[in-house]
Amino acid sequence: MKQPVVDYRKLRLSNITSPEYRHLLLLLGWVVYFAFYFLTENLIPAERCHPTHCFLDDLIPFNEWFVLPYVGWYLLIVVSLGYFLLYNPRNFSRLQTYIIVTQVLAMTAYILYPSRQDLRPEVLPNDNFPSRIVALLYAFDTNTGVCPSLHVAYSFGIGSTWLREKSAAWWWKALVWVFVAIICLSTMFIKQHSAVDFFAALPVCLVAEWFTFFRKSKKAQK
Repeated sequence: MKQPVVDYRKLRLSNITSPEYRHLLLLLGWVVYFAFYFLTENLIPAERCHPTHCFLDDLIPFNEWFVLPYVGWYLLIVVSLGYFLLYNPRNFSRLQTYIIVTQVLAMTAYILYPSRQDLRPEVLPNDNFPSRIVALLYAFDTNTGVCPSLHVAYSFGIGSTWLREKSAAWWWKALVWVFVAIICLSTMFIKQHSAVDFFAALPVCLVAEWFTFFRKSKKAQK
């Protein structure tokens, strides 16, 4: 069995800032994000939010089965961060930095230009297991704060980081990117996001890509 490269059994609050463990401090980004998520969800009323919509939304049918890859996104985040945490702390730091950059940019957009989508069906067309998951998702996650899509941004960050993971086989990297593509489609097929939200996430990903993977390498060349 592959052994972790860091012995987290020795982790204490007193040594968390040491070179061996300080990458864990990047997890605090989630605390800040969820605090802002709560504030934006509860303090910005839907009436103040600008609807996102384009002609592609009218061409994409609702399909409840896409909720499976949509919620699989959460597992992809946990598995990826967990693997890098154990076996490649550098890539853990890269992915977490990528996530933080996208969170900052997205939250800035949500505050300065609040958005919502009005694409959800009033009545789910089928009564089955994935439809019940969609109903729970709709109840838990409002239709505001959608542009750009963090589902898309995180997924691209995960795929980009796995491409740089030397221990991963080519078929695993390909599988991750296929899953990333399906996740991005799922956001639109279950009407959690407009196609506008997907395209708005792409420049966010470019900024995060540069900040995470290319900024430091350019500095090192100088």
